[in-house]
Amino acid sequence: MDRVMADCRRFESDNRCQLTIIGPEDDVVAAAVQHAVASHGHEGTTEMREQIRAMLEPENAYVPGERQAAPFPG
Repeated sequence: MDRVMADCRRFESDNRCQLTIIGPEDDVVAAAVQHAVASHGHEGTTEMREQIRAMLEPENAYVPGERQAAPFPG
């Protein structure tokens, strides 16, 4: 089973979020949706789950430290 990453450092946010979640795809999507709702005020919709799934990166793309942030796709 391939592991994937959801990395908040990729996107601009008011709180400069630094959370990175790595694991099996379904687990990462579930955790990332919970995080997006609790920490960023997003709604946990099917559309949000699809957006997060589309933004996942392979685990080996992880780089420690700061990362250039871009606007969250909307």
